[in-house]
Amino acid sequence: MISNVLRRHALSKGPLRNGLYQTIRLYASYPPHTIVKMPALSPTMTSGGIGAWQKKPGDAIEPGEVLVEIETDKAQMDFEFQEEGVIAKLLKESGEKDVAVGSPIAVLVEEGTEVSAFEGFTAADAGGDAAPAAPKEEKTESSTSSQSAPAPTPAPEPEPVSSSSGVLEPALSRQPNATPGAIRLARESGIKVESVKGTGKGNKITEEDVKKALASPAVAAPGATHEDVPISGMRKVIASRLQESVQNSPHFFVTSSISVSKLLKLRQALNASSEGKYKLSLNDFLIKAIAVASRNVPEVNASWRGDVIRQNKTVDVSVAVATPTGLITPIVTGVEARGLQSISSQVKDLAKLARDNKLKPEQYQGGTISISNMGMNPAVDNFSAIINPPQSTILAIGTTNKVAVPVENEDGSTGVEWDDQIKVTGSFDHRVVDGAVGAEWLKELKKVLENPLQLLL
Repeated sequence: MISNVLRRHALSKGPLRNGLYQTIRLYASYPPHTIVKMPALSPTMTSGGIGAWQKKPGDAIEPGEVLVEIETDKAQMDFEFQEEGVIAKLLKESGEKDVAVGSPIAVLVEEGTEVSAFEGFTAADAGGDAAPAAPKEEKTESSTSSQSAPAPTPAPEPEPVSSSSGVLEPALSRQPNATPGAIRLARESGIKVESVKGTGKGNKITEEDVKKALASPAVAAPGATHEDVPISGMRKVIASRLQESVQNSPHFFVTSSISVSKLLKLRQALNASSEGKYKLSLNDFLIKAIAVASRNVPEVNASWRGDVIRQNKTVDVSVAVATPTGLITPIVTGVEARGLQSISSQVKDLAKLARDNKLKPEQYQGGTISISNMGMNPAVDNFSAIINPPQSTILAIGTTNKVAVPVENEDGSTGVEWDDQIKVTGSFDHRVVDGAVGAEWLKELKKVLENPLQLLL
């Protein structure tokens, strides 16, 4: 456990000023404790949301137990704590958004410590929230110029106001009894947060209280002609990555019509003989076909790495899955060595985790090539997908259509047969894949899908 926290904190602040000593002395009055901070659960995470707490003040926690659910920039993840102790105070409420990594979220004490001593403990007593991470600046010609941009003017500090005790306190202390998320949502929606009835601890106004108020015609902003939907961390990451892909990856597209009549018959036969052990989808066959085509044309299963092009020896297929919070691409690894049943099982498991926001970082970060299938929507004949950087290829799948194709009868006359066909479009990064190479890869894909027994080899 942390001891002498206050003494080290005081020394780091330099000479004592008016009011600082009293604050520090109050800090020292708490029993020895450890501050639990917002963890970084993914490499790109700079802030997160607080989900459901699995422990409450007074509860013991063991290493490996889940303390709280954290909403990262990609998924809802369990924060498994790795120390033992007793939870003394929760410093953030469920539902709070944009909590910076490193901000205090809870207090942990040793067993036997009186947790009631921490009833008045706040995040300020733990040093306050961490500053949000500054966005990474891209290197440009202007950034290397000898002339530096003028420093931004700092925002003025809030003017102090006098309290009844005569001690100067910051104006921020007069903020409404509401969570930061509730204040932000109320401000964005054009209503006064003070007008909302709080249902949280101590009648604190939560984000959920504001949402309920907005649903009431009596409270909703008068004359509103639109609704501003808050942007989730996951949606921000999706927007950033897609914008990066379109701006930095020179896309070109190749479309092909592929007969899947034989494949659908093979799928039906395999499912009929499975005795309920598995149920293969068309997508499972497509994922396997991507691996076969990539084995024959490995230049496509590659990525742009700035100074090199990385050609991958395994085919790890990122499968686009729509979730309530946005699109995510869990990865079926080593598809070249998997059978159809293994692919089908893996896709189903990953899709469920994705929709439940339970994917681990290693299950959606990486991948060497992507597939996006909108064939379940009969209105989508074909479409072009945006490349998932740093990958160089994504395959877009449209719906299955009945197409009349000419056939030659035995008597030499020409007739018509109905053929099940799909249109697929490969999006390629021209820095990595030349046009002829992309076309050759699509040719290999078409060949194996129209002769699907090759997928069983």
